[in-house]
Amino acid sequence: MLHATLAALQTAAPDAASAKDYLSLLGAGIGLGLAVIGAGIGIGQIGAGATQAIARQPEAAGTISTNAIILAALIEGVALFALVIAVLYKFV
Repeated sequence: MLHATLAALQTAAPDAASAKDYLSLLGAGIGLGLAVIGAGIGIGQIGAGATQAIARQPEAAGTISTNAIILAALIEGVALFALVIAVLYKFV
């Protein structure tokens, strides 16, 4: 399927320069999609771990929740960085 997509993009482009642009946008889109999927999986793992930890030690719920929120924010920062890189591929 990927080969068919690449072939369609190359035939749609009138010259080699615009084919390169199409392929770079395709790569940026795939990279952004993988980064967003990875961020979603990571935040899900953090939520699951925090829930289990709070269930085991309810007295530490405040500390665990704070750490989970900080880790989720860091993961979202990585996903946002991937978005910025994908936008840079579009305009540069």
